Amino acid sequence: MSAVAPQSVILIRALRFRPNPATAADNAFQAEPRAGESPETTASKALAEMDALADALREAGVSVHVFEDEDHTRPDSVFPNNWLSTHAGGTVAVYPMYASNRRHERRADVLEMLKANYRVQAIVDYSGLEPDGIFLEGTGAMVLDPISRVAYTARSHRADTNVLERFCTDFNYEPMVFDAVDADGVPVYHTNVIATIGTDVALFALDMIPDERRRAEVRDRLTVSGRTVVELSERQVREFAGNAVELAGRWPDGRRRTMMAMSARARASLSDAQVAIIEQSCEIVAVDIPTVELAGGSVRCMIAGVHLDPRPSQAPELTDAVEAIADEPETMDGVEAASELPLSA
Repeated sequence: MSAVAPQSVILIRALRFRPNPATAADNAFQAEPRAGESPETTASKALAEMDALADALREAGVSVHVFEDEDHTRPDSVFPNNWLSTHAGGTVAVYPMYASNRRHERRADVLEMLKANYRVQAIVDYSGLEPDGIFLEGTGAMVLDPISRVAYTARSHRADTNVLERFCTDFNYEPMVFDAVDADGVPVYHTNVIATIGTDVALFALDMIPDERRRAEVRDRLTVSGRTVVELSERQVREFAGNAVELAGRWPDGRRRTMMAMSARARASLSDAQVAIIEQSCEIVAVDIPTVELAGGSVRCMIAGVHLDPRPSQAPELTDAVEAIADEPETMDGVEAASELPLSA
């Protein structure tokens, strides 16, 4: 299993999708649907885009777990990577969310599926920090490099550095915090709209880090493991070129297939030279999702990667000793045992 590229992903099929008014204040990437378009039409178009992404990933040999969500009060539930992340070694993290109407996107059935199908050792839940006004929106707020163990994080309302420190201590990452702003000086709301880290290549809008010294430090950390950095412009970031994710699939003959999943809009914004660099290490799988992108996120935001070891498809055979124990009569509980004791004289 690749440390960076998961072979399995979780997608949420949000039946009542719409751009979330509660997140529009600090998400400069959000936009409204076309004038006169009904909410039902917007939701229907977005649903078709979600299904197209799931189909494209399955076609590429990625294992896709899809959960439906009919709740109209969760317009952003299509973006599960903000409340959930999984990590090699069997740990799952659950995160505190900035917008109050996003906090009930967290789903017990998703966690139960992970425990049933993968080797989950522990769930670390930071969501109890929400009443204190402390937020860290998962792999939206952080872009993780599991090879160099660095958590790249742009400061924002959605990325509190105190809980970031706790995460990094718990998961053995080094925090690398920086300011990132657009041409108008507006802070970037999520780090994963300006940065994607793959195994051999990274897409990063370094020029959106105004501090030259910090920008150079980020560049150095990205390249220390031998990665090639594709530097994105702010215009390309606006087209969601930074919101991509490396995944591992399979060719029909079983050979490993590494891909960079992104939107068609993001792919169209890249130059031929940038595409050539990316395709030296992985193919690009692009899906058209213009309606979902109205909510201010793209393909990366739609995918929660599963970096866990799968459980065996068949139950292990019982040894003779275990079978012998299993054949023993059930042990009495405390009440039954007490009733069998002789009465005292």
